[in-house]
Amino acid sequence: MRARRDRVVGGAATPYGISQAATDNRQAGADTTMSRVSIRTARASLAAVAAGALFLTGCSSGGGGEDGEKTKAKKQGQDVSYTFADEAASKGPAPAVKGSSKGGTIKVLQRDSFAHLDPAQIYVSDEQALARLIHRGLTTYKRTSPDKYEVVGDLATDSGKKSDGGRTWTYKLKDGIKFEDGSAITSKDIRHTIERQFAPFITEGPTFVQQWLANTGGSEYRKMLKDGPYKGKHLPDSVLETPDDKTITFHFKEPQAELPYALAMAGYAVVSEKKDTKEKYDKKPLATGPYKIESFKSGKSMKLVRNPEWDPKTDPSRNQFPDAFDIQFGVSFEDSTKRLMSDAGENQTATSFTNSVDASSMQKVRSDPGIKKRSVSGYQSYVSYMNINWDHIKDKKVRQAIAYALPNQSIVSAFGGAGGGEMAGNYVSPTLVGHKPTDPFDKLKKPQGDIKKAAKLLKESGKKGMKLTFAYQNAPEWEQFAVAATQNLEKAGFDVQKKDIIADTYYDQIGKIKNNYDIYHNSWGADWPSASTVVPNLFDGRQVQDGAANYSHHKNPKFEKEMDRIKKISDPNKAAAEWQKLADKILVEDVPAVPMHYYKTIQLSGSKIGGGYFDEQLHDINPTSLYVKK
Repeated sequence: MRARRDRVVGGAATPYGISQAATDNRQAGADTTMSRVSIRTARASLAAVAAGALFLTGCSSGGGGEDGEKTKAKKQGQDVSYTFADEAASKGPAPAVKGSSKGGTIKVLQRDSFAHLDPAQIYVSDEQALARLIHRGLTTYKRTSPDKYEVVGDLATDSGKKSDGGRTWTYKLKDGIKFEDGSAITSKDIRHTIERQFAPFITEGPTFVQQWLANTGGSEYRKMLKDGPYKGKHLPDSVLETPDDKTITFHFKEPQAELPYALAMAGYAVVSEKKDTKEKYDKKPLATGPYKIESFKSGKSMKLVRNPEWDPKTDPSRNQFPDAFDIQFGVSFEDSTKRLMSDAGENQTATSFTNSVDASSMQKVRSDPGIKKRSVSGYQSYVSYMNINWDHIKDKKVRQAIAYALPNQSIVSAFGGAGGGEMAGNYVSPTLVGHKPTDPFDKLKKPQGDIKKAAKLLKESGKKGMKLTFAYQNAPEWEQFAVAATQNLEKAGFDVQKKDIIADTYYDQIGKIKNNYDIYHNSWGADWPSASTVVPNLFDGRQVQDGAANYSHHKNPKFEKEMDRIKKISDPNKAAAEWQKLADKILVEDVPAVPMHYYKTIQLSGSKIGGGYFDEQLHDINPTSLYVKK
C-alpha cells in the first residue's frame, strides 16, 4: 500500500497494497501530500523502540478449518493478536460501547475528498474508513479487547472454512443481510462482486484474490475473464462455485492461508448483481453497512444517514449510534487540529476519520492533559524507505555507505517527533505479524548515522567523491530531512545533488524505471497484518516495471525463489516469521533500500464525541463506535 501522504498513512495501501502499479493516494498521515497511492493502504522515541514498540502477533484457529495455528511473538508492552474466528464469534450485534447513546450528528473534518465509492475501486485509507460505515464483505475485523482482534464473518457466518491444505475455502451467507434497497444479498451477488474485479474499468482496487484465482501475477489475471461478467461469461465452478444462494467456494491452485484477511478489505465488499451500473456505480453505490449516502458533493461535502435495511443482529463489529455524519472536505491538518484543539461550538461534536494532528502541534497535544484525553494514537502500517537505484549503484559497499550515513532521527523529528514516528531498524512494520526488532545497520544505536563507517566503506569502494542524485518531495518534512541527510552523505564523501520534486508528481517520477535519480524515498504499508503484502511488492525483481512498488529495481533470483516458497506455507504465522527473516536477508545481503521510520499518528475529537479508540487494523480512529454524548 503506497502511502497517500508522506506526512504525518499507511494504504492502502495501502489499512491502510493497491493494484500494484495502479493508483495514487494511499495514506500515511502527515499534512503534506504524497500523491501516489497507498492502499496501495498507513503511524516514539528510541526509548520506545527498546521498551514498548507495538508488535502484532498472529493467532489463527480457522473458522472450522483443518488445523489450528497459533503463534505468540512476545515483547515488552502491548501485544496485539489476530484470530480467524468461528461462527459464534461472528454473530451480531456488535458489543455495546460503554456510555453510548443514540442520536445527533457528528461533524467530520477531512482534508481529502473521496475519489471512489465503488468498493472495487477503494484502496485509499480515507475511503477505507468511509467503507467501514457503508460497505460490508464476507469478512471483517472485530476488536474484542484493546490487544485482541478477530477476523470474523461479516456477511458470512464465519471467517471461512478451509480444506485441501488451504486451496479451498467455503463461506456460507447469514440470513437477513440486505442492500439499502431492501433486496437480499445472495451468493450470486458475491460471485458477481468477484467476477467484476476482472473487468477493465476496475483499475484502482486490490488484485490479490483475482491473481490467486488465476494463479498468476501482475495484470495477467484479466485474461481469465477479460470483460468481467458483463457479456454473460463466468468463472468456472472449478475456480469459483456457488451451488446455492447461501454458499460460495473459492478454489485456488496454491494454498492461500491469508484469504480471510484479503476478503476483509473494502475492495472486496459486495456489489449488487442486479443494480450494478458499471462505471456509474462509483458515484452511487448501494450501501450494506449501518449508513448510506444521502448526498455527496465531491471536494465539498458528504452526508451519511442511517441505513434502515442494516440489521445489527447480522453485524458483529459495527454500531449505529449517530443519526448522521456530516463530512466536510478541504480541511487541512493544521486547520482541523486548531479547530479540534479549540473545542468551541460545533467543534465539540467534530472529529476526523483520517486527518492527523499536524507536526507542529504534536508536542502541545501530547503535553496538555485536557487535549490529550480527547486524542487517540498509535502506529500506522507505513514504513518509509530510502531506495537505492540498483541500475545506477551496483557496488554493495556504496549502498552500505549510504545506509550507514543516513540520519534516521532526523526523519522522525521532521514528522513531529515521538507522536509522528519511530526510527526503523528493518523493513517490516511493528504492526505486522512476525515483526522482530532487528537493526542490522545500527540505525537505532546511532540515530544520527555512522559517518565514520560510511566514509570507510566508500573509500574501500574506490568511489569517494561519487556524484549522488538525491530526489525527494518538496513537502516540509522531506525538505527538512533532505538537508540533514545531504550533510551526512557529503561528510561521508559523496557529492550530493539534491532534486526536489513536486508532491503531486513525485511518485510518477520515481516510479519510472529509467529515472535519473540515485536515491529517493517512498512509504509503503501492508494491506493486512502480514509482510506478504510488503516484501514481494518492494523487492521481487519480477515486479520491476514502470509504476510498480519495487522502486529500487532490486533483482535477486535467490530471494525471489524464497518468496515463492513462503507464499505456499499454509500456516500464516509460520509464514510471517519467514517473511521477517527474508526481509532481513535482503537488507543485509543486498541493501536495496534503507528503512527509515515507522509512521505513527495522533488524532483529535471534540469533547462531546464518545466511543473513540485507535483501531489497530484500520490504523486510524474507528468510525463505527463513535457517538454524540448527551
